[in-house]
Amino acid sequence: DKTVESHTDQSGYVDLLIEDHNLEPGWHAVEITAEGSETAAARVLIVDDNARIGLVSDIDDTIMVTWLPRAVLAAWNSWVRHTNTRKPVPGMNKFYAELLKNDPQAPVFYLSTGAWNTFETLQDFLAKHDLPDGPMLLTDWGPTPTGLFRSGQEHKKVQLRNLFIEYPNITWILVGDDGQHDPLIYGEAVAEHPNRIAGVAIRELSPSEHVLSH
Repeated sequence: DKTVESHTDQSGYVDLLIEDHNLEPGWHAVEITAEGSETAAARVLIVDDNARIGLVSDIDDTIMVTWLPRAVLAAWNSWVRHTNTRKPVPGMNKFYAELLKNDPQAPVFYLSTGAWNTFETLQDFLAKHDLPDGPMLLTDWGPTPTGLFRSGQEHKKVQLRNLFIEYPNITWILVGDDGQHDPLIYGEAVAEHPNRIAGVAIRELSPSEHVLSH
């Protein structure tokens, strides 16, 4: 029963802090309306104040086998949205279930350098392969004022830092792969915030996966 007015950025994205929302922990539906456009529905997760453990997971090569170079993957995701073309990394759903079995209120965030245009496809992928539901922290793939591509490494560092700040009572489990920068980013997080990290898991890619990830 609350309406909040705001503006998008130049790319049309909304990043908005809403205080005093009085919503119970769990998933909620909100409506977003803009002049001259149809109403859109969005899902919002309210994290339980009692949560003490949280999970941050990479996507490409961590829970999903991509088998495509990054630039090709971006184009593929722009035009091909069939989730059955993406294969899950075997055992990751069971691994996550085991990690979270004693903490049902633990939030799960998917932190990826993937583009926002893959969001709906990734949501379907999580549901299809019995992976935990959770908000996605993706990026706007494309040119920046300083280069042709955004820094995926910086995106992950900033979003991880934001989670530490926004949820001061949560200790995090970080899961990624060794195909790009996850070991470095997670290692820096452990060094800078040792009391905020419960554990780190890194999936080792095969030699052929390493070639494709670069």
